[in-house]
Amino acid sequence: MREIVFDTETTGFKFSEGDRLVEIGCVEMVGRVETGRTFHAYYNPQRPMPADAERVHGLSDAFLRDKPLFADGVAELLDFVGDAPLIAHNASFDFGFINGELMQAGHSAICQRTRMIDTLQIARTRHPGAKHTLDALCARFGIDRSHRVLHGALLDAQLLAQVYVELMGGRQIGLGLGEAAPAAGAAPVVADVRRPVRPMRVFTVPEGDVAAHAAFMKGIPDSLWGPSIEGAVASG
Repeated sequence: MREIVFDTETTGFKFSEGDRLVEIGCVEMVGRVETGRTFHAYYNPQRPMPADAERVHGLSDAFLRDKPLFADGVAELLDFVGDAPLIAHNASFDFGFINGELMQAGHSAICQRTRMIDTLQIARTRHPGAKHTLDALCARFGIDRSHRVLHGALLDAQLLAQVYVELMGGRQIGLGLGEAAPAAGAAPVVADVRRPVRPMRVFTVPEGDVAAHAAFMKGIPDSLWGPSIEGAVASG
């Protein structure tokens, strides 16, 4: 199954209050494995960047001034996303901005009911009472985030892709290699991993090697292996 893990950076918290999307990063996964295909874009928000927001992601007015408008790059984004499920952390926030920008650009909104997967809700269900920030989940699962100095949409999407896999059971979900992965929220499928019984392999050690090892062991005072080695040589 093809899925898209994504993250956004914005000028603030609410599209309905005039905030805008300024960056999006998407990571393609097939069967819960990253394919290496990504999408990344910056957008000119056509409004000043608040200082508080700039401190979070480092995107300044000067940097964004020559970037395209969302409406000018929306076709490439929609082509990459296709009809795949969209995975985000606190996904209602990201969907609010994407759908706000889409509708403002004359496109239909993406259905949250059928296509949204929220890793924050999954984490709260799997680990109640724990911290559920992206940083906290990376720490829980041993995911390296040392290169994350500021928030960045593509970097955060790449980290979230690893977190999502761990939340859904790890790299070998149910050990069912090649089988369809369970749907979001479903219990992992445990595959039948029994293997055919193979005959015991017999290894023959040359007599000279056994004797040489026994001689070496005799040089070790009070060796625990000395008597058994001598016996093995004598019986050989």
